[in-house]
Amino acid sequence: MSRKLVSLVLLVVLVTLAACAGGGGQGAAEKGEPIKVGAIFDLSGATAEVGTPYADGVQGYVKWLNAKGGVDGRPIELLFQDYAYKVDVAEQLYSQFVQDGAVVFMGWGTGDTEALRGKVAENKIPFMSASYSHVLGDPTEAPYNFLVGTSYSDQFISSMKWILEDWKAKGGSGAPVMALLHNPSPFGLSPWEQGGEEWAKANGIQATAYEMPRGATDYTAELTRIKDAGANYVVFQNTSSPAATALKNAKSLGMDAVTFVCLNWCADEILVNLAGDAAEGVVGAIPFTPPSVTVPGMKDADDYLKSQGSSLKDKGLHYIQGWVTMGAMTEGIKKVLADGKPITGENIKAALETLSNYDTGGVTSPVTFTATDHRGSKALKLFKVEGGQWKQLTDFVSAQ
Repeated sequence: MSRKLVSLVLLVVLVTLAACAGGGGQGAAEKGEPIKVGAIFDLSGATAEVGTPYADGVQGYVKWLNAKGGVDGRPIELLFQDYAYKVDVAEQLYSQFVQDGAVVFMGWGTGDTEALRGKVAENKIPFMSASYSHVLGDPTEAPYNFLVGTSYSDQFISSMKWILEDWKAKGGSGAPVMALLHNPSPFGLSPWEQGGEEWAKANGIQATAYEMPRGATDYTAELTRIKDAGANYVVFQNTSSPAATALKNAKSLGMDAVTFVCLNWCADEILVNLAGDAAEGVVGAIPFTPPSVTVPGMKDADDYLKSQGSSLKDKGLHYIQGWVTMGAMTEGIKKVLADGKPITGENIKAALETLSNYDTGGVTSPVTFTATDHRGSKALKLFKVEGGQWKQLTDFVSAQ
């Protein structure tokens, strides 16, 4: 019995040493083990029109990466579900996927991302979402949240910087009058409440915020108030469908002298298709370059889609947005493995905080995260609808 016991102990020791032989904490037994990523998508809720292509982009990146061997031989396993834009469902799915082993998380809306930030910090789960609420990029408020896209506040401020230049170029006298037409949600109010209203007042813009009622099929009443107030510019913080409806209403009201500006979630191909002629001349403050303007960072996504019988132009702007965001999160995972460290939320967070001038191939401005600033991109380009296509209007405009 004694000899058998000694032999068993020696066998256990040998197996343990073999498992550790891979070095750097990532032993041979872990080679090929999936890295679990949790995700929630809006595929059927209030923002599904833009949520679906974004979700396709995240999933497409993962499939493309896994086909190339994953990260250091380890595939990404995406745990995801439609949460229909419901905060309580988002909280439930988040907890479920973290319990199932997700080490990072890909989120979606402003309401749910802000609601989850406390749990995310407690669980130490690096979190990227399609919400660009300014507060989510502040590590003192949301230590495990990271923004790849320009924050809503910076989008709004960059737009207002352009408005001041455009007003001056047009020979406008006095202060320009601007309206913010926004979704009735934390997402809609984010750019206004998190620095936008203050910036407008400080820089001589007469600004007023107007709510776009949820589910409305006509915004003539809101636009009539805006027209009567003498607005020169109208900025939309909403998704494509309501903005397109409002543009058609504005055309019927004869608001041709007003310049309309869309922030991220309505400056896309969906708006152009829905609004038709009413979209001509609309300016978009877009953190992610639309596929109508080709940049090198779109090649992998476009090649992958073509291998699937589609193309990036078919899928649109929000596909590349999801693709690039998942790519940025993967950079943190890659760095942890390259440094020979265990795949943990803390290690991935630390790795992301060393990401400096990460090049997305022109899809966004270079992305930099630090321990004190998780707003990765501070600048964006403005585009304009001409002949039914988004055409580049400016180089990068910074809100700083």
